[in-house]
Amino acid sequence: MVKDIDVGVLGVQGAVSEHLESMRKALKEKNICGNVSVVNNEKNLNAVDALILPGGESTTISRLIQESNLRDVLCARIKNHNLPIMGTCAGCVILASEISDKRSDIFPLNAISMQVARNAFGRQKQSFEKQIEIKGFENSFNAVFIRAPIIKKIWSGCNSLSEIEEGIIMVQEKEFLAMSFHPELTNDTRVHCYFIDMILDYM
Repeated sequence: MVKDIDVGVLGVQGAVSEHLESMRKALKEKNICGNVSVVNNEKNLNAVDALILPGGESTTISRLIQESNLRDVLCARIKNHNLPIMGTCAGCVILASEISDKRSDIFPLNAISMQVARNAFGRQKQSFEKQIEIKGFENSFNAVFIRAPIIKKIWSGCNSLSEIEEGIIMVQEKEFLAMSFHPELTNDTRVHCYFIDMILDYM
């Protein structure tokens, strides 16, 4: 029997409430008992089975992870492979091993073997939506891109799940999932459901 799933959404900055709502909806659709809560300190982080790193501003999120004393706990749980993580947009940047512009004020978590370029599609006014194909999804997904990064290259055990002309936009490496777009800004819960299946695989 599967125990209840406790999913946290990093609450230091970004699209937190949207991810809370989407994950709660996805758990209900899959008929899985679970709790979804905001993570903003070490106690919260140690209490969850999985974590979502939302979109926002990657430099700000990275700094607040440091200031909230969450980085060491995150890195330890990543190293011990006991915390599935999904990162969207800025969260994708934070999960990377390399950032192409080598910003000294961003401290990536080195969870996924990938290099990411920040703001690859321009500023906020260049935001757009695009129907994309995702491996394992029967139908296309309407992806929302807002100051989105692009995944420039991947290596080791990182696998591409979706690509567009500009490059890779969604990857998975073991229990870590990252994407350039914002699935929480649509009514389509399939990405969050995919992450739930990943969590169950690693529980």
